[in-house]
Amino acid sequence: MDFEDVPIKGMVTMIDLGAKKCIPCKMMAPILERLEKAYSGKAAIIFIDVWKNGSQAKRFAVQAIPTQIFFEKDGKEVYRHVGFLKEEAIVEQLKKMGVTLSEDASGG
Repeated sequence: MDFEDVPIKGMVTMIDLGAKKCIPCKMMAPILERLEKAYSGKAAIIFIDVWKNGSQAKRFAVQAIPTQIFFEKDGKEVYRHVGFLKEEAIVEQLKKMGVTLSEDASGG
């Protein structure tokens, strides 16, 4: 993926800036994988390893990892969180931004 295309134009986007070896980042990995599948076609859920892609840490002004940033469809940042973020909190934020799952999709 070309990170210059992030946030995805025309789609609500959540990026998680972290590292594969950071403990809270590792705890978030299965959550992000689930949400990426669940929101496929509705919202972009993207993980960026800032230890491998340092320029992205600068670009998004990351102070600590993990950092989650939520963008509206027009690319405007609307919410930022630093640290581990529970799945429920991510779903809630996406809901506030108008992205909902059909009931059957959230069951797994």
